[in-house]
Amino acid sequence: MVGGTIVVPSRRRRAITGAGVAWVAVTPFAAWAVARLAGLERGPVATQLMTATPYAAAGSLLPLLLAAMTRRRGVTAVAALTTAALGLAVLPRAIGWADSVPGTPVRVLTINLLYGKADPAEVLALVRRLEPDVLSTQELTPGAVEALDAAGLKALMPHRVLQEEWSAGGSGLYSKHPLTPLWDVMPPVGHKMPAAVVRLPDGKRIEVIAVHPFAPIGESYGGWRTALEALPSASPDIVRVLAGDFNASLDHTPMRRLVGRGYKDAADSAGAGLVPTWPENRRLAPVITIDHVLVDAKVGVREVSVHTVRGTDHRAVFAALSVP
Repeated sequence: MVGGTIVVPSRRRRAITGAGVAWVAVTPFAAWAVARLAGLERGPVATQLMTATPYAAAGSLLPLLLAAMTRRRGVTAVAALTTAALGLAVLPRAIGWADSVPGTPVRVLTINLLYGKADPAEVLALVRRLEPDVLSTQELTPGAVEALDAAGLKALMPHRVLQEEWSAGGSGLYSKHPLTPLWDVMPPVGHKMPAAVVRLPDGKRIEVIAVHPFAPIGESYGGWRTALEALPSASPDIVRVLAGDFNASLDHTPMRRLVGRGYKDAADSAGAGLVPTWPENRRLAPVITIDHVLVDAKVGVREVSVHTVRGTDHRAVFAALSVP
């Protein structure tokens, strides 16, 4: 007692303040973890934010450190559970697992051409180097079709099912091997998404879909969800490959539900699932992963690589597969 006033030890005040700061820091990350695990994101804003989950997982280490410094069990436990939940959701994509399924080699390349502006010479150089059996293209314009053929694509991949447009809506499939178009696979929702059966040299057949739903922005959000839900599930009768710009990451609920219908993400399987694919060729490096090759869970994944092409804001994704 000093002059009739009780003096509270300053250490006690610091402890209370430190715990409060820790709770304030932990709470948004904990809410993020709950939303991610329970699939609670709704609407365009929350959906776009969810693509940053890998960064939230890394950022959650800071509140965990602050909580540990307070020596308060409650906030430390919540922070530890939050970091663990986000880490378990994200880290497996960077690890991969053995996937040595014997079978027919199939090589798939997908690239968003950005309104057909991707450099045709660089696209052809990539095709010559990687030798894909199938090329899935999004934002394919009539001008891009002509430029790619003039650069030599027609000689390398003479079979094609194209739905080009003078906008972001065009897409197309190119192949070394004969194609049979499938016109009733995808309903008219989102951009054009052509599908075809590829007849491989050994007689096996695989079905490939060039995927490109609308981006989940504004009024297009509903169409984005509808398009992902409309993609067919894996089938016991034929091997399916979905390749393209999904405008979705593996942290989006509709994307995870799609994968859960009998697919696996090739990059995830190969330990390259955290390699960002958009936006490329800008001042900032790519930050999110929205271009994918999804394959039937029966298919082996031998290799996945991501490549920069001048003129487009998406990286190309290449997957070497093994079809049993």
